[in-house]
Amino acid sequence: MPNTTSAPAPASAPAPTLDARSACFGGEQRFYTLPSLALGGPARFGLFDPRPGDPRPRPLLVALAGLTCTEETFAIKAGAQRACAAAGLMLLTPDTSPRGTGVPGADDSWDLGHGAGFYLDATAAPWAARFNMERHLLTELLPAVGALGADLDRVGITGHSMGGHGALTLALRHPGRFRSVSAFAPICAPSQCPWGEQAFGAYLGPERAQWAAHDATALITAGRRCPPLLVDQGEADQFLDGQLHPQLLEAACAATGQPLTLRRHAGYDHGYWFVQSFVADHVAHHAALLG
Repeated sequence: MPNTTSAPAPASAPAPTLDARSACFGGEQRFYTLPSLALGGPARFGLFDPRPGDPRPRPLLVALAGLTCTEETFAIKAGAQRACAAAGLMLLTPDTSPRGTGVPGADDSWDLGHGAGFYLDATAAPWAARFNMERHLLTELLPAVGALGADLDRVGITGHSMGGHGALTLALRHPGRFRSVSAFAPICAPSQCPWGEQAFGAYLGPERAQWAAHDATALITAGRRCPPLLVDQGEADQFLDGQLHPQLLEAACAATGQPLTLRRHAGYDHGYWFVQSFVADHVAHHAALLG
């Protein structure tokens, strides 16, 4: 498996432009636009700050959204700000892909291209020039948010669905970068499901050996480790059997000693009603590890 250590941050991160701000639970919800070399154009993100104007750095929780979503989806639908305000956590919500790329095929399907970046750096044409969400997040977005008050030594990551895949794989691929990890209904073994096979085949090419570096189950099986995982999964999730495969993640963690708490919930589906129901537990999980 190829080396997957974090790329160094640029010496000077580009400055974001503030687009909107609103008071929220004693803090402030903001939305920004950031110039991105990795994505070849502007990128939007949301940032909740529980203590606007406080000079002390705040721990940061990165929340990655799923297919078809934007930087607004988790910020608006998850209801995480109340818990983040109480815990003193900043909440970062990136977009799910570059936008307006002009890449052929980027608007042909809801689960590939725009809105479906899979939080990796594409290596295959025509995607490689613009679809570089991993590099954007690590070397552009996090440094920019650090300049806005986030403590980059205390960063956790969570996500939903495709974003859950991103949270797991980024934590596994970049040891020590994230001090806490969780996921809601993640795509646990994308090399073994239609969503992942389509995305990896397009972004990374047909050589399946390259896919393992972006597959949480494969990474854990190969020896990668991350902080203790919290994963919530609804048992009425319409994508559970065909796309998500939490049992494969569970088996890999059990076989290798990777700490995992996998909670299954009867009656809950894949949507944000499910995320809202357990988001406070996830914020508490991250707050305990971030300090």
